[in-house]
Amino acid sequence: MFSPDTIIKEYRVTEKAADLTAHTNKYTFEVSTTANRREVASAVEKIFDVKVVRVNIINQRPKTKRNRMAKGRPGHTAAVKKAIVTLDEGQSIELV
Repeated sequence: MFSPDTIIKEYRVTEKAADLTAHTNKYTFEVSTTANRREVASAVEKIFDVKVVRVNIINQRPKTKRNRMAKGRPGHTAAVKKAIVTLDEGQSIELV
């Protein structure tokens, strides 16, 4: 079992994440690539002291990007694992 700080990397600040938070009580986090749903749920419950109802995981594959400096060798972006966490009704996370 990993510590909660190594599982949850950061809160995703996007327009879609803000809309999910405002209307459906769902929060989006970037998580460790080795974490599973149960580890993410327990980490969020320990860090923010809330009750998690559901966790959805999204594995974002790296995209190939053109690199002008590498002369013919394409570069790529990093692979990211995201978790959309649904909280129990009436609970929220204070993100400053």
